[in-house]
Amino acid sequence: MHMTDCLLSPAVGVTMFAASAAAVTCAAVKIKKDGINFKKAAVSLAAGAAILAAQAVNYAIVGTGSSGHILGAVMLAALVGAAPAMLVMASVLTVQCFLLGDGGVLALGANIFNVGVIPCLIVYPLIFKPLIKNNASMVRTALASVASGIIALQLGAFGVVLMTQASGITALPFVDFTMAMLPIHLAIGLIEGAATAAVLCLIRKTSPALMSGALDNPAAVFVPVKKVIAAFAVSALIAGLALPPFASSAPDGLEWSIEKAAGSAPAAIDGPVTGG
Repeated sequence: MHMTDCLLSPAVGVTMFAASAAAVTCAAVKIKKDGINFKKAAVSLAAGAAILAAQAVNYAIVGTGSSGHILGAVMLAALVGAAPAMLVMASVLTVQCFLLGDGGVLALGANIFNVGVIPCLIVYPLIFKPLIKNNASMVRTALASVASGIIALQLGAFGVVLMTQASGITALPFVDFTMAMLPIHLAIGLIEGAATAAVLCLIRKTSPALMSGALDNPAAVFVPVKKVIAAFAVSALIAGLALPPFASSAPDGLEWSIEKAAGSAPAAIDGPVTGG
């Protein structure tokens, strides 16, 4: 769902960069106000490395000819809070942009908004937290994870459509583009929700303190974070070293949707479309 520069006008790109910069600034101010929690920072960094590696590996969406990848934003917010998760996701997307060539500089703000701001600052507080409540059961954790995954991907996908249409530099039909983006990202959202549920339920079973706000207490000396950090580190190594040979080469959800929508407008877009 990473946008590329060829989809955005400078005006829309700069506007979304400003919006995302404001969100990142607010997150940083909140973290500074709450105080630096080194256990939370360690978990955030380890999870961020795993997310960076996982986002580089696409899985096939069976029966569609498309592919998707894990986002991890809601999962991270559930562990460390919305503000730290927002900063980690912005950092991941910035590294992908400048070091891995994923997306584009003009599209960086739009990607941070769709992949970071929406799941961390909108879906997590408004959907996940009300559903999971305090010390929720495994069932409620799974329900909140799946619902959040679906809604985050649907909102992000529709955000891509709106930003593309507002830019006015492609001829992609609004209805066709929307009807391609939302169904394919519904499938990706279901997988995202299932993956989030699996990780959070495992953590709830093995380290329940991490799912009950213990990381928000700097004095919580005995919070068992070492094995969680180790698990994320191992996950990052597996995703970065072992999984790439098995990654799908099919177009991702955005590329697939553009191909579908451009079927009725062969000259709909000028320039390469790459991204996640």
